[in-house]
Amino acid sequence: MDTKNIIAAISLSAAVIILYSLFFAPSPQERKQIHSEKNKTSQSASGDAPSLDQNNETIKISREEAMNEGKRILFENENIKGSISLTGSKIDDLEFKKFKEELNGVKNVILLNPSKVKSGYYVETGWATTNKNIDTPNSKSIWEIQGNSKLTPNTPINLVWLNDQNIKFEKEISIDNQYLFTVKQKITNNSEKKYSFYPYGQIIRNEIPKITNFFILHEGPLGVFDSELVEEDYDDIQEKPFSVNAEKGFVGITDKFWITSLIPQENRKFRADFDYKNKFRTNFIETNATEIGANETKSNEIKILLAAKEVRVIDEYAKNLNIEKLDLVIDWGYLYFLTRPMWFALDYFYKLLGNYGLAIIAVTVCIRVALFPLAQLSFKSMSRMKLLQPEMQRIKEANKDDKKKVQMEMMNLYRREKVNPLSGCLPILPMIFIFFALYKVLFVTLDGRHKPFYGYLVDLSERDPTSMFNLFGLINWTPPDFLLIGALPLFFGFTMWLQQKMNPAPPDPVQAKIFMFFPIFLTVILAPFPSGLLLYWVTNNILQMIQQYIVMRQTKIKTV
Repeated sequence: MDTKNIIAAISLSAAVIILYSLFFAPSPQERKQIHSEKNKTSQSASGDAPSLDQNNETIKISREEAMNEGKRILFENENIKGSISLTGSKIDDLEFKKFKEELNGVKNVILLNPSKVKSGYYVETGWATTNKNIDTPNSKSIWEIQGNSKLTPNTPINLVWLNDQNIKFEKEISIDNQYLFTVKQKITNNSEKKYSFYPYGQIIRNEIPKITNFFILHEGPLGVFDSELVEEDYDDIQEKPFSVNAEKGFVGITDKFWITSLIPQENRKFRADFDYKNKFRTNFIETNATEIGANETKSNEIKILLAAKEVRVIDEYAKNLNIEKLDLVIDWGYLYFLTRPMWFALDYFYKLLGNYGLAIIAVTVCIRVALFPLAQLSFKSMSRMKLLQPEMQRIKEANKDDKKKVQMEMMNLYRREKVNPLSGCLPILPMIFIFFALYKVLFVTLDGRHKPFYGYLVDLSERDPTSMFNLFGLINWTPPDFLLIGALPLFFGFTMWLQQKMNPAPPDPVQAKIFMFFPIFLTVILAPFPSGLLLYWVTNNILQMIQQYIVMRQTKIKTV
């Protein structure tokens, strides 16, 4: 029956998401083994480049106090604003102007925080050396500003620091109109000696932030090294550091919707390290020294991407900066070949219709059109099976003591009427993959965040906020999460019940009773899912019932 197929598709889809993490996701022991194997391939990643010093300072003060501790340079463009601390020339204060922490809120999302704040998260760049007699600027060095005192897309800033050996370190920092910082580092050797330096960049995070901790989404250190994507969880790094040598790529730390990334200068070999010692560090350092002779000047360029993970913006940076696989900072997953087209379809209809819910409905219609031949074959088979129910029941009653004869008579009936009971299963497999791809897109991309439909559905990336247990808000009581079964999940369950009524009941009474409760079961299971996903299923069910009704009206059989 078609209802069985729909139930099977939804159940299997939900099972893929829910049960994978319980039974198939790598266990902690397996993750350790995988992590150990990764490290075996990177034990030689030390090279000649020095290790970067760790500042394990654990002083914790408020953000306001930290912001007032020293001099700062403000920066701002159309998308972000914040400041750079002259102590260490750290980028440690950044917020997104277009994204709010809460729906209809006034507080912007803050990405970076100063080092002394409990949730400290910041970016450093500089030069390291193996010569212990040379002073290089560190996280406590006070830089001087020359020229402009505010960083904008049209006005870069220049910072200077001079050591006791008469070596001058300079930084020219510029910003585009989106999320990219460019740091041009320069060393001028005014001494009579020759020195070697190694440019580096590092991202430091004091603690693990609030994360989703769901297997379909990676949050934590990541990088692409010579075309290979590496994703490490925070707890993996706490257990054992990761290190690798590469000729091209980038390093970063990813959150669900935000990315902090360092991009080394092109055509420069580097070592990347993910480690933890009171703080999480993701960094790179060039493995070939930059040699600077007497009265000579050398420079290096590092790009810093501090971005909201907007798909088109990330794609544009990947293309313009020639960064391979930068688009994978958005966790498209193993079904990339489905999730990317799904996103493009949603994006196209959203721009066309101006409403994300309408875009989901439009994509659902397109999916139904694409699956029309399979569905048509399935519905014809199911409709003929329904009409054959009286004859099938007669055969069972006439041969109730001979199961073998019942089977033979059934097979003869199927051949005579040209009915294949298995043909109803054809749409199940594509439905599972489409369900998961849409769920993945709604879950990991920024596009659906805080996007409304109509009425009370103000955020399609979140669950239906209503509950039948407080009469959808009429009773002044907030039910616990497991009782938040809203209007949309209930409507979904109602459409499932209607589909059951359009199909014959299972011949086995026990099986019939079990299937009778499936709409209720699926309503409860899918209630926590994003409302955009339920909107897809409701639309899909309605379109499917219309198609099934038309097929049933047209179906005739010879047996009566």
